[in-house]
Amino acid sequence: MADEIELIHDGEGLAVIGDPSAVQRFLDSVGLSSLSRELRLDRLGAALDTGSKVAEAVSNIAENAGRYVRLTKESAEHVKEFGLMPTKTKGISHAMLGDPGSISKCIQIEDGPASLLTNPVVLSGAAGVMAQLARQQEAQELKQLLVSIDGKLDDVRRRQRDEVLAKMDRVSFVIDEAMAIREHGGDRETAWDKVKTEVGTIAEVQADALRALEALADKASDQSGIGALAKATQDIETEVSVWLAVLARCFQLQNEYAVLELDHVFDTAPGSLDGHRLGLDAALRERRGKIVLKTGQLMTRLDQAGGVARENVVLHARAARKVINSINTVSDSIDDFHTPFAIESNREALTSTRWRDAVRDPQQLRNAAAEAGPKVVVGALGIGTLVVGAVLKSGDSKGSSGGDA
Repeated sequence: MADEIELIHDGEGLAVIGDPSAVQRFLDSVGLSSLSRELRLDRLGAALDTGSKVAEAVSNIAENAGRYVRLTKESAEHVKEFGLMPTKTKGISHAMLGDPGSISKCIQIEDGPASLLTNPVVLSGAAGVMAQLARQQEAQELKQLLVSIDGKLDDVRRRQRDEVLAKMDRVSFVIDEAMAIREHGGDRETAWDKVKTEVGTIAEVQADALRALEALADKASDQSGIGALAKATQDIETEVSVWLAVLARCFQLQNEYAVLELDHVFDTAPGSLDGHRLGLDAALRERRGKIVLKTGQLMTRLDQAGGVARENVVLHARAARKVINSINTVSDSIDDFHTPFAIESNREALTSTRWRDAVRDPQQLRNAAAEAGPKVVVGALGIGTLVVGAVLKSGDSKGSSGGDA
């Protein structure tokens, strides 16, 4: 049936296969057309034994259109509406649908003729191609992120980043060359030979960047005094962009390396393709977990510092405001970095406490008195009216109530 399409879901992306017009109608109906990419169905033959009956029929699949969409969390929820069923291929779900222009009329065909795509070997090959597309798309998004970060770095920080990334210059050159060979239809084994020994350097630089984020988290905790805290958070705001740029470059290269590695498995050990794909996915989840852990630790420490700043506004209004602004900027940078990995943030931005509100807060006044001792006198005149007199250093008085009173 020309109106039938087949869906394959690997937990990260969705492949849509069928007659070109049916595939297009389906993607249009779910609002995913603009996000889709071509799925090279002719690549499935590489995963099969050339003499098998299955391999003879792969040409029938290749005549159809294939599109791939890397799913966001929101679009992944919609996938559940399509009646996908688990297959014998681990991590892969499949469905056959009719009337793709109307989701409400899509019915999973359970008793119809068996689809070639339900064959575990073919599904494994399709999943391998989908994994490559996911890694390529993530690499592209990371490249765009790097351009954005680069525009925000000053010359000093840009040089600092480049000094770290210089360790990976050789890796970058050979992976870029290998990807160019691949894109132009060159020999994939020659491309793999160029890069197969380079992955250790990427891992080393990535580990250094993660340790640097850990050091920034420690820096946020080691400050005494709101003035010192303001300087520390401003330094962290600048430094974090450097290390996020380094991590983005590492992940971009790791994604492109994975594409080339899967090419190698397609060509040399197609029987191991499914296990290899699952292993790469597991390694990817582990790397993402380390990012979430380190960036999460940094934001936890910074939010704690922000809480301290918000509780000490009476004497340090301007410095407290700088702390809050820097913390929110760091949070935005981390959220931008997480986006290519489909990691969503539930954190709400911190808000500054106004000085006029702080001087009406008994706890804020107690904090000010505890810090300044007998130099601060707080008295109450009338109902709800507070008068605060402070004998402070001239430099401190400029940085306290002047901006908010």
